[in-house]
Amino acid sequence: MELIEIASADDARLDDYRGLTDTALRAVSEPAGGLYIAESAKVIERAVAARHRPRSVMVQRRWVDGIRSLLVEHDVPVYVVPDEVAESVTGFAVHRGAIASMHRPTLPSVADIVADASLVLLLEGIGDHTNVCDPKTRVPDSSQRSRSRIAILEGLADHANVGSAMRNAAALGVDAVLVTPTCSDPLYRRSVRVSMGTVFQVPWTRIPEWPAGIDELKDAGYVVAGMTLGEGAITLDELVAEDHEKLALVFGTEGDGITPATDRLLDRRVTIPMTGGVDSLNVAAATAVTFYATR
Repeated sequence: MELIEIASADDARLDDYRGLTDTALRAVSEPAGGLYIAESAKVIERAVAARHRPRSVMVQRRWVDGIRSLLVEHDVPVYVVPDEVAESVTGFAVHRGAIASMHRPTLPSVADIVADASLVLLLEGIGDHTNVCDPKTRVPDSSQRSRSRIAILEGLADHANVGSAMRNAAALGVDAVLVTPTCSDPLYRRSVRVSMGTVFQVPWTRIPEWPAGIDELKDAGYVVAGMTLGEGAITLDELVAEDHEKLALVFGTEGDGITPATDRLLDRRVTIPMTGGVDSLNVAAATAVTFYATR
């Protein structure tokens, strides 16, 4: 780790961190070149623990000691800047002290994700709770029943909802998350921040062929259930009562929900009954309720 003092917001070495406002970057991956941004010492710690490689770190002076302990095994530049430089470069007040530019990891295939989820199920069944998902950091919880749960995020547009869904998946024992081609990036700065870095704990990947990829899940023995307000839906309680060993749960986009093409391929259509004149929950809240009920 090399500490480098930078006093000017125009320094080219800070280009990875330039213009990170949600408005400027809503429609793009950030930054370009196979990188993502990890914001705050806690998120950086979780990224490094998941064996993601930092490219550099920008840190305010008062946070240097905390970052030093996280990067003892990494030979990367740490740019120490005044508060006003950090704010000028990023476009927002940096309250969390440190921001890291991280190399994006290579995503696994859907087949690998499904195989790992099934392997966790097998090991739970025989009582072996070792960590089999390198470089994944989550160990199966021995208090859980032997079952496999995969979540699918179809076209979610709000990065905060993606981050919340990932955090819920990590907290409530979901084995893996698949995101469709139109879903927002789980490694977008806001998604990572809202997830509190748990996006690095939950195995996830993009499912390139959607909704055709549903067949791959069915071939692996998963019952594919979509959360919907459509006709013919059973309640979440009824889905739980069916007690499926392998269950893939599909959550649609914030406005329109699951697409008609996806709806036609579902094994189950499921709704969370509402009261008080409310028709549905926010998708992030719906993931939490559904993950807990089907755990």
